[in-house]
Amino acid sequence: MSTILIKSATVVNEHKQFIADVLVKNGIIELIDQHINVQADQEINAEGLYLFPGCIDDQVHFREPGLTHKANIYTESRAAVAGGITSFMEMPNTVPNTLTQQLLEDKYQIAAQTSLANYSFFMGASNDNLDEVLKTDIKNVCGIKVFMGSSTGNMLVDNPNTLENIFAHSPMLVATHCEDEATIKNNLEHYKQLYGEDIPVTMHPIIRSEEACYLSSSMAVELAKKHGTRLHILHISTEKETHLFDNTIALKDKKITAEACVHHLWFTDKDYETKGNLIKWNPAVKTEHDRDGILKAVLDGRIDVIATDHAPHTLEEKSQSYLKAPSGGPLVQHALPAMLELHHQSKISLEQIAEKMAHNVATCFQIEKRGFIREGYWADLVLVDLKSPWKVSTENILYKCKWSPFEGTTFQSKIAYTIVSGRIAWNNGNLIEGNTGRRLSFNR
Repeated sequence: MSTILIKSATVVNEHKQFIADVLVKNGIIELIDQHINVQADQEINAEGLYLFPGCIDDQVHFREPGLTHKANIYTESRAAVAGGITSFMEMPNTVPNTLTQQLLEDKYQIAAQTSLANYSFFMGASNDNLDEVLKTDIKNVCGIKVFMGSSTGNMLVDNPNTLENIFAHSPMLVATHCEDEATIKNNLEHYKQLYGEDIPVTMHPIIRSEEACYLSSSMAVELAKKHGTRLHILHISTEKETHLFDNTIALKDKKITAEACVHHLWFTDKDYETKGNLIKWNPAVKTEHDRDGILKAVLDGRIDVIATDHAPHTLEEKSQSYLKAPSGGPLVQHALPAMLELHHQSKISLEQIAEKMAHNVATCFQIEKRGFIREGYWADLVLVDLKSPWKVSTENILYKCKWSPFEGTTFQSKIAYTIVSGRIAWNNGNLIEGNTGRRLSFNR
């Protein structure tokens, strides 16, 4: 038996703020009350600190197996915990691609031994593995991932019959990467004729254009409506796409949901001049109009969750020319501090951050007993100091790749404590080692 007593925290939960004590016993939140007077194994004085439900990141690429020179489950889960992310869902474009139930189980075995955060893994879909996809256990796996547009990892599903079958028969949530491949190829050829092999990175959002995103996202929505599929569209990057989604339906009743990523809420195409390939993502960071439109859709409920699409590459890989540099970047350690920075800029409330980064992810994926600060729920908790400025530098970056697009940025808010499944995993700048993470389960 182990107990943690959090004293005098400002709790941010379910659209409210209030000061309370929280008692954690054997991994579970046992009591939330104004004054709890018990002897606990560990006591945290949280006066002046804000207690959030632990963030749940529904889209990460932790690169294990096969690409572990960039990252692995151990290193990136440590960075996630340091950033207040207590649970993650990892994507199938590892090497080999996660296209069989055995390969999927292999990842769970690695995480069970090495992950500091709670975990789940997407089953990957390809043009020819529908039988394997249909074997996926809806209670123990977060979802099916479909690349409707190639990205890092060569998992493009472009066979119309395959897409129809996946959308018609998937037993669970289908998460899609939506960019139209033909549009991108045509744009790329055009700019190759203009620039040869020396295309500037500033062309990235024009090559991977608004049109490419909208064509694919609108097609996914049409397929989902046709078949009644539970569709979740990842990393919306254009204002135009936000109008595909509905905010008149309660989230628990939505069949079609959407995700925004931190980099699309922070950077714009103006940042390519200084950041170059470090902000080369698929889909691309686009205009200020797009960034502001995505935030508006997050705030008004058309977009349901905020995630990272954490996708590290080595600095050497990113330092190549535009055409050779891979897309993606590391984000889990800095996602919550970045969103809290937007709060300091009066762009989003603390309650909305908790909603979009914890509550709604749990509701969207039907995660059992996580994502809220409730008695009887798992104690996935984050204590934040909103008045503790710090600068991102190579010295405090925990990603295996050792760089961040936020390097040099000063954040006003610091993660003081992270509690994962009832165990303190991060304490004022120090990781508490041990595979504290547990496999997520789903109430389906």
